[in-house]
Amino acid sequence: MTVQPGTSLRELQASLPLDPLENRILLCHATGLSRVQLITRAEQALDEAQAARLETLVRRRLAGEPIAYIVGKREFFGLDFEVSDAVLIPRPDTELAVELAIERLPQNGRLLDMGTGSGAIAVAVAHARPDAAVTALDVSEAALEVARRNAANNQARVRFLRSDWFSALDANESFELIVSNPPYIAAGDEHLSQGDLRFEPAGALTDHADGLSALRAIVGGSPRHLVPGGWLLMEHGYDQAASVRALLEAGGYLDAQSWRDLAGIERVSGARFAGS
Repeated sequence: MTVQPGTSLRELQASLPLDPLENRILLCHATGLSRVQLITRAEQALDEAQAARLETLVRRRLAGEPIAYIVGKREFFGLDFEVSDAVLIPRPDTELAVELAIERLPQNGRLLDMGTGSGAIAVAVAHARPDAAVTALDVSEAALEVARRNAANNQARVRFLRSDWFSALDANESFELIVSNPPYIAAGDEHLSQGDLRFEPAGALTDHADGLSALRAIVGGSPRHLVPGGWLLMEHGYDQAASVRALLEAGGYLDAQSWRDLAGIERVSGARFAGS
């Protein structure tokens, strides 16, 4: 498509070949105007530079690139997060893990976020619970750079470590709660070649196996780093809740249960560590 200089904001909001919300987001990004200004300045016309920027943005979206990557940010748990193709796009489903973690973390508690990506879980918890000592791990240095900026931009105190799961932690380091949104899509799953997932980092989406290998690693390694009675919470796929509860029970955890997201899908499972 072609965006002509001189076209008004009103005309563009009605004519761009995207849904109305995406139209507004890209118009705001191309012009630097707020959503309110799009309304109050509806007759304002685009200059050549703005028209060229908007045309490029719309073409990228029509090619399937996620809106969050195009504009470089996504709202999550009421906070703005920088995103890039080095990290997964934070999704509303994951807010359930944040809510559960905040509820179960004791005052001045220690929380570990494994595979933090953009830092969404760790930063959201640290922002809501400034009393907590939050540590976040990721094997990707590029992801950690994004997460560090998100913590700074949201005034959240988080310690970040580059780590292949638990490897960078001191042997005697323990937490009251461990939470993770690990790769849980099985290799070959058709969803990996559809929609936004085509553009997101494969290593953060799939374990390149049966979808449970990362979850097994977390369940297997977490007893060394949880205090007795501490919680382990893990996000997982829509059809994995029973399997994850079985992993927790086999690992000696107590009160294994699953919680449903806003769509009614069992999205997070967790349990308490019995202790040795």
